Amino acid sequence: MKYISINNNVTIPKYKQIVFSIEKAIAGGVLKKGDLLPSLNAIKEEFHLSRDTVLTAFKELKNRGIINSVVGKGYYIESEKVAIKQKIFLLFDELNSFKEDLYHSFLQHLGGDIQVDIFFHHFNSETFQKLIHDNNGNYTFYVIMPSNLKNTVKSIEILPKDKVYILDQTTDELKEYPAVYQNFEKNMFKGLSSGLQAIKKYEKIILLFSDDKQPKGLLNGFLNFCNQYNINNEVIFTIDKRSIKKGDLYVVLDDRSLIKIIKKTKEKQLAISKDVGIICYNDTLLKEVVADGITTISTDFKHMGKKLADMILKNDKALVENPSKLILRNSI
Repeated sequence: MKYISINNNVTIPKYKQIVFSIEKAIAGGVLKKGDLLPSLNAIKEEFHLSRDTVLTAFKELKNRGIINSVVGKGYYIESEKVAIKQKIFLLFDELNSFKEDLYHSFLQHLGGDIQVDIFFHHFNSETFQKLIHDNNGNYTFYVIMPSNLKNTVKSIEILPKDKVYILDQTTDELKEYPAVYQNFEKNMFKGLSSGLQAIKKYEKIILLFSDDKQPKGLLNGFLNFCNQYNINNEVIFTIDKRSIKKGDLYVVLDDRSLIKIIKKTKEKQLAISKDVGIICYNDTLLKEVVADGITTISTDFKHMGKKLADMILKNDKALVENPSKLILRNSI
């Protein structure tokens, strides 16, 4: 235990002195990946400390991914990257182009001494629960994208409450946690309202909506818009068996359906904007160029990533609604 030293004559907390000692031993090659550390009780007795003091030091090192533990064997060196000061658990529903923008913006604004590990639950409640359960206690902060999964609060509440941030979607049950989120109902209503004059030239507006993956707020915002402005409308689950008709305006929530609509429109020898309209939710580079530009209603995902990073760095516990707007292009 020669590499651990405690000085009673300095103001540095004793748990920090343990942390610094282990970091120094790793940096100097005294400790290497896989090496076992002395037990909590051994350090406690050697330096006449409380068990909680030693445990606090080990928890900090574990949260940063430097050490880990195995039941019955104790703590060991997991990583020699002592420059990592914080370690963040990031749980997404799925990865797509606009969430890549969010992810890269988040990393860019965090700084180089923070490690981010990304996981995906793919809209599966069991996967969501298991990932949180298995990683509890291993990270400094937990960023959770619950999507539209039910009863997520039961899984999230096992985590340290002051270390959790909610991303993209939140609910009344999760309002006690800080968040950067979209107001889907408001964004859909406001976006469609901004394009009202262009929308009115079509005979019917059709929303492609799936309860499995898409926020209910999008459906509510769409229906509120149609009711307020007396717009003929329809909600469908899939475009696969539908025949595209002149006068249709489609509101599309995923890229696969967008491509199918464009293909069906060409097969019918109809023209986008003139005969058939398209509005997509969530902007991407693809939508800037495909079919001479697709109109979108979109939040700013780069801004979302930056804001989340700022909140974590400043320990900000606010609820922040991310901005959204209609981006008019040649598809309506």
